[in-house]
Amino acid sequence: MTALCEGSAIEVEPSAFRLAAGCFPTGVSIVTAEDEQGERVGVTANSFVSVSLQPPLVSVALARSLASIPVFERASHFAISVLGEGDETLAARFASRGANKWSDTLWEPGLRGAPLIEGAVATFECERYALHDGGDHRILLGRVISLASAPTLRPLIFHRGAFARLAAPLPREQRPGA
Repeated sequence: MTALCEGSAIEVEPSAFRLAAGCFPTGVSIVTAEDEQGERVGVTANSFVSVSLQPPLVSVALARSLASIPVFERASHFAISVLGEGDETLAARFASRGANKWSDTLWEPGLRGAPLIEGAVATFECERYALHDGGDHRILLGRVISLASAPTLRPLIFHRGAFARLAAPLPREQRPGA
């Protein structure tokens, strides 16, 4: 494993950065909002993270290149739906440009209109708390105003550039070193 010295002026190659960051598995979510005319927008994101318990804050990083980024930048509210195992097709559809993302997608409006994906492992409806610059992304910070979860469902995972699933846990007596 190679480490860089602190303060180094070495340029990090984007492909190397993507490869290294891909070693960290993440969940898969769909971030949604509604524009001023009531049109729904949504995008797959694996950058969702909880930030604070008091107040309840979450964040998600959205690429500046998204056609829908102006809607997210203006929206007072947005929602995050955490996808579950078996939702790979849904995740791929919302990751695609120009696809009819909402055909065959079951959803319901949240308290403030942001679409919530039905059957999600968890949903978070948020009011915008802050919007920050994040290089080629915009970091959207939201205060959670409503949530729901289905703790018995298993989340969809993204790892090393592909969707993955959690392995069944080993019984304690079968774990290494037990």
